[in-house]
Amino acid sequence: MSKIKQFLETIQRNYYNIGKALAFIIAALIVIWQMPRTEKFKYEFQKNKPWQSESLYAPFDFPIYKTEADLIKETELVKSSVKPVFVFNGMALHKAHEAAIEEFNRHWEGSDETLRERNLEALLNLTDSIQGVGIIAYDKIVDEMQPESLIDIVKGNEVTTAHYGDFFTTSSFSDYIRKWSNQRDKHLNRPLLGRIMLTTLQANVTYDKTRTDYAMQRAASSISLTYGMIQKDELIVSEGEVIGEATYNILNSLRREYENKSLSEGELSRTLLGQMALVFLIFLVMYLYVWLFHHDNIYATLGKINLLLLVVLIVVIPSFWIVKIHPLYIYAMPVCLASFILVTFFGLYPAFVIQILSVSLISISVPNPFSFMFIQTMASMTVLFGLYKRESRMNYFFSSLMVLAVYAIGYVSFCAVTGSKIEMFMIGLLGLNALFTLLALPLISLFERVFGLTTSLTLLELSNTNRPLLRKLSVTAPGTFQHSMQVANLCEEVLYEIGGDALLARTGALYHDIGKIQNPMFFTENHKGGQSPHDDLSNEESAQIIIAHVIDGIDLAQKAKLPSVIIDFIRTHHGTRRTDFFYITEQKLYPGEKIDPRPFTYHGPIPFSRETAVLMICDSVEAAMHSMKDPDEQKIAKLVDTVIDKQMADGQFKNTDLTMRDFTTIRRVLKKKLMSIYHVRIAYPTN
Repeated sequence: MSKIKQFLETIQRNYYNIGKALAFIIAALIVIWQMPRTEKFKYEFQKNKPWQSESLYAPFDFPIYKTEADLIKETELVKSSVKPVFVFNGMALHKAHEAAIEEFNRHWEGSDETLRERNLEALLNLTDSIQGVGIIAYDKIVDEMQPESLIDIVKGNEVTTAHYGDFFTTSSFSDYIRKWSNQRDKHLNRPLLGRIMLTTLQANVTYDKTRTDYAMQRAASSISLTYGMIQKDELIVSEGEVIGEATYNILNSLRREYENKSLSEGELSRTLLGQMALVFLIFLVMYLYVWLFHHDNIYATLGKINLLLLVVLIVVIPSFWIVKIHPLYIYAMPVCLASFILVTFFGLYPAFVIQILSVSLISISVPNPFSFMFIQTMASMTVLFGLYKRESRMNYFFSSLMVLAVYAIGYVSFCAVTGSKIEMFMIGLLGLNALFTLLALPLISLFERVFGLTTSLTLLELSNTNRPLLRKLSVTAPGTFQHSMQVANLCEEVLYEIGGDALLARTGALYHDIGKIQNPMFFTENHKGGQSPHDDLSNEESAQIIIAHVIDGIDLAQKAKLPSVIIDFIRTHHGTRRTDFFYITEQKLYPGEKIDPRPFTYHGPIPFSRETAVLMICDSVEAAMHSMKDPDEQKIAKLVDTVIDKQMADGQFKNTDLTMRDFTTIRRVLKKKLMSIYHVRIAYPTN
């Protein structure tokens, strides 16, 4: 019983780490569940290259499939042989007949009844003759037709074949009527009858695209997918034999049969065990990599692990679905999408390793795994090169173009090596692949909200000084705005040297004092001369106003929906220090009395990262510089050392990972930078 209790206590103590390991196990199980269960063709081969394995004999009877290119070519040929379908409208003859009589009665002016009957009879006979032959309505398809072109005519339930030239067109009908009207006839008023026919006769033979497409589909469906058979035990290729076009097609047909072949219960169990071993091995490597090399970054937070695994599943699972439907379409799957998202959230090195492991998972099930792995690896590395700095969203568009270029070069190169024909269909698939990688941008925004993470893209947008909150700060408290800009520059310079997220620190520094918007004139950097508003307040009241700028800043930031990582800079930039000016002044007013320090102390918390710690140092140093008269090298060095030593003595950095070497570097960088800002010359030694 004690052992069970001890076991449960161990689980309780380590539940968070167990949850992380469990996330990897669940992801692996999902991958195994969705992975295609087909028997893999175990041979790798290339056209115009020698067969590297032992002589291969047919393991069973199988058909020789036509290539995709041959099927497309044959389909186009069959479709081109299908005759266009036109529909004859029988009702148009009756309507034209009635319209001709009505127009004739309206326009006939002759008094001779005999001539009237003769003209009407001639009009109706010619109308019936022309409408009976048929007038073809204009459609762009008729532009390609010659008089001898064959077409199918649908009259009711009867379909007949005729020549296109057997019918009138709208132009040939008009020419025919004009010529007929110009003939002299003492018994017929041909000009009148011609005008009536031009008015009343209408096209009554129209092109039917739906029937034509259906006929093409039926013709295409009748095409055989195969053109021969290979018998069991028949020699397919000998060891060392150069693989020609015919042998290459036979090998592809055999591989296709393997992929479509239903597995027996024993084969299914063997395949499943092999897949489980490979998948768990890959996820174990992934887990160990994150645990050993990114323990303080990715592994420290379950949310980041879940995001990482979700990104892997987003590209792996749809790839399996595509392989099940049509393996060729795998090249339209934006596998590099994972690289875009991973590098944005986790940086270059984790993105590269996790992407390679993801591609390895997909390669287990795709045909031609070597070429797939090679092209996807090259494209993934290209993404990392393109997103090295991630200075704007244009880097993502540029990286997509680079991915397309790598795909195209890789595909054309493999075609050249294997002697295969370059298919525009494949180029189109690769183009779609590169286009789909841009889905990374909306997915990144979605994941930021769901997982509460902040990417460099968001930080770049927030660091734009035209953002509403920073714009308001520059107008309401211009001195504070200039101070924030200077602090941001100092933080960025320091973190470039000691290592850390310089962009995060810069953005946090820009917002750290936004609380001063509420009472800008109570802060010295915004004074324009004259009486200070603190003169009319007690020291405790003044201290409370100064301390309140942190609370006000947090409130403004939350209303503006700033990320929590930025709000952390506002919350921690004064830590738990005192407003020494007012505290010391209060002590001078009441000498010998014990002054309660709590009303003069910031509420904290203290900095917990190197970025927030650097902000505290730079903020204090930059503010102190404004009270220095005639700054020189010694004064600046002393000020920097004093500020840092006092903050260290107050225990403000005990929750950070800054080392003594880091503090030495911070001192050096700040001294050098401040001397540059205030144009202080270095004092050279004299003899």
